[in-house]
Amino acid sequence: MRIAPALFVLLWSSAFVGAKFGLPYAEPLTFMCLRFTFVGLIFLALSLLFKAAWPTSWTEAGHIAFVGLLVQALYLSSTFLALDRGASVGLVALVLGLQPVLTVLIVSALPSGRVTRLQWLGVILGFGGLVLVLWHKLDLGEIDGIAFAMVSVGVCFITVGTLYQRRFCSGMDMLSGNTIQAAVAALVTGIGAWLLEDRVVDWDPRFIGALAWMVIVVSLGAHSLLLLMLRQSQATKVASLFYLTPPTAAVLAFFMFDERLTLLAFAGMAITALGVALVVREN
Repeated sequence: MRIAPALFVLLWSSAFVGAKFGLPYAEPLTFMCLRFTFVGLIFLALSLLFKAAWPTSWTEAGHIAFVGLLVQALYLSSTFLALDRGASVGLVALVLGLQPVLTVLIVSALPSGRVTRLQWLGVILGFGGLVLVLWHKLDLGEIDGIAFAMVSVGVCFITVGTLYQRRFCSGMDMLSGNTIQAAVAALVTGIGAWLLEDRVVDWDPRFIGALAWMVIVVSLGAHSLLLLMLRQSQATKVASLFYLTPPTAAVLAFFMFDERLTLLAFAGMAITALGVALVVREN
């Protein structure tokens, strides 16, 4: 758990790379359906192998399935659909950076919620640093309204989903719970692909590599780490880590796609890291 936050940020950030590699070869919902199908089958096999505990009631199973609908099916699909419509990675990442802000707003409004002044300062610094990191990538003059609406709604899905996971599913078995959530996501994206897409896949080696990466590294690795951290930490602290994923993705893009990094971006990374440190520090 000590290295979980850093490992989560690195693995979750790599999803931007996987999307960039894979989307040219398959439509977004088809891509997502394939991803969740493989994820579900792997977790099902692991659940049977290790004799994982399954939900003991339909209510418990329903809570787990609802999180799968929000965090996996709806959030990830809306993000991929926005990217597929041509939204820049910078714009998508900036809007997704609102998640910690929404999380803090919701938590502070709850009767049991407690957000310190330093954590509020950290949230503000984190978002400000994120703007600096992505400033040179933003093209605010050419915004697709539908794509912007998709990613904006996606932020709401993952914000509510992570809070719901923390409240109602913190005790779920990681193997069986992930199996249920992946199955729900595969079903929803499969229906969407059947109704809206041609479901044609170009099985290029680059697509196979991107799909394998999204299945093994992002879904099995990063998503499982997210659930573990939500079980161990406050939702506000976990949400603040999402500020670090766009800067990390920018660094990965620098090495993999030769995308430039400016001095302003480096300054933004430092400010973002400071903001996250203020949020996750002990009260």
